[in-house]
Amino acid sequence: MLLTDKKVLLVGGKGGVGKTTVSSALAVLASERGKKVLLVSTDPAHSLADAFGREPFGDHITRLAPNLDGLELDPDREVEQHLAKVTAQLKRFTRPEMFSEIERQMRLTRQSPGAQEAAMLERIAHTIELGLTDYDVVIFDTAPTGHTLRLLSLPEAMAAWTQGLLNANQRSAKLGEVLGHLTPKGGRDITNPLADPAEHATAGMDERNKAITETLLSRQRLLQRTRELLLDKQRSALLFVLTPEKLPILETGRAVKTLLDEKLPLAGLVVNRILPAHADGEFLAQRRLQEQQHLAQIEQQFSQLRRYKVPLQATDIQGVDALSRMATLLAAAGL
Repeated sequence: MLLTDKKVLLVGGKGGVGKTTVSSALAVLASERGKKVLLVSTDPAHSLADAFGREPFGDHITRLAPNLDGLELDPDREVEQHLAKVTAQLKRFTRPEMFSEIERQMRLTRQSPGAQEAAMLERIAHTIELGLTDYDVVIFDTAPTGHTLRLLSLPEAMAAWTQGLLNANQRSAKLGEVLGHLTPKGGRDITNPLADPAEHATAGMDERNKAITETLLSRQRLLQRTRELLLDKQRSALLFVLTPEKLPILETGRAVKTLLDEKLPLAGLVVNRILPAHADGEFLAQRRLQEQQHLAQIEQQFSQLRRYKVPLQATDIQGVDALSRMATLLAAAGL
């Protein structure tokens, strides 16, 4: 049902548990079922190209298989493009002598906490809207757990922040109207010396505030649409990948609690790399004994969630054929 009904599927989990392989195999499975699929990586350590045995393709929609396109979003590039856009907008409404200060502030912003997540979120939101228009399903191979959780919590926070900026801008506009009538102009910013200074200042202020408001409202609406989509269990779902080992179980437990608290539609867990029954030898026998304890813990701790179990494979999974075989295993698990 996940690949039949959902429009957006996010695959998360601790680094190294096979998240990219699962995401890629799910995308292949959906495409084999006749869906037109966009597979998107938001992980800074991109490995989609490796999974498909391809040369890196980066931030360009690239055909990976029939009915399946791929895209790798670069967080650093997103920050640069985002700040360049903001810088250009700010320069439209300031005097040239302020340009160097704007550029200095943008350099500081580039290093600030959350800059990457904010830029990535806006790009993800645009990518989702593109995907909803041109594809049947969009599958995200997300960054490791903590990064993903921050991204999922950002739409609400950024929408509130944007609303604060809108309110501040409205107050500034009202104050500007008052000051425009009380403060004489020196002639520096009056194009026509014979024009009414107050009238010119108001006209200039209206254009500025209109542009700022439209920009902020556009972002706010985009983030609100994204938030509504991510909360809509009819259209979106999250899958978490883990392996039957102590650290992935602990990290998944914390992530599941956060996701459920946020009312995000967590559809289940992919328990990856389970030792197959035919694996033999004393070493594997000891390993299997410990694994059974971890599997029992997963059954007990995550009993409220659907669990899709996938066996460990003898060789690396790379290329469309190998991913198609992995897709068969996911289908057998119930996906």
